Amino acid sequence: MGQTLEQEYKSAKRKSAKPMLWVSMISMTMMFAGLTSAYVVSRKRNDWVSFDLPEAFYTSTALIILSSITFLLAKFFIKKDNRQLTTVFLITTLLLGAGFIFFQFEGFNELFNEGFVFAGAQSTVKSSFIYGITLAHIAHIAAGIVVLLVVIFNHFNKKYSSKDTLGLELGAIFWHFVDILWIYLFLFFYFIR
Repeated sequence: MGQTLEQEYKSAKRKSAKPMLWVSMISMTMMFAGLTSAYVVSRKRNDWVSFDLPEAFYTSTALIILSSITFLLAKFFIKKDNRQLTTVFLITTLLLGAGFIFFQFEGFNELFNEGFVFAGAQSTVKSSFIYGITLAHIAHIAAGIVVLLVVIFNHFNKKYSSKDTLGLELGAIFWHFVDILWIYLFLFFYFIR
C-alpha cells in the first residue's frame, strides 16, 4: 500500500511539473512586459538619449541562439539513448550560456566606457532602463544555468533516458524561454530607440 502512495505522489508531481513551469514563465513574461512598457512610455521624456546597442550584445545574442540549438540536440540524443552526445551538447550549452553572460557584461562595459551609467548624476533614463532590464534578464539566465547544472548533474547520474526525459525537458523549456526572452529584449532595444 505504501508503495502505491509513493507512485501516485511521483505521478502527480510529474503531471504538475510542466503546468507549474508555464505559470512561472507567464509571470516572468508579465514582469518584462511591464518593464518594456515603462521603457516605451519613458521615451517621451525630454531627457531621453538615443544610442546604439553595444557590439557585445550582438555576440551574446548569437551565443544564446546557439545554446538553444545545442540544448535541442541534447534532448534529441537522450531520446536516442546516446548519452555521449547528450553530454557533449549539454556541456556546450553550459559554455555558450556562460559566454552569453560574459558578453552581456562586456556590453555593460561598452556602455559605461561611452559614459552611460546605471544610476547617479551621469545616468540617463534610457541607460538605466537598459541596465535594469538586462540585469533582470541576466538573473534569469543565471537561474537557467543553475537549472542546466542540475540537468547535467542528473544526466551524469543516469536519471535520463529515452523512457524518462522529464527533467531534461523542463530544463530545456526554461532555457528556451530565457533565450526567446533575450531575443525579444534585443529586438525591442534595437528597434525602439
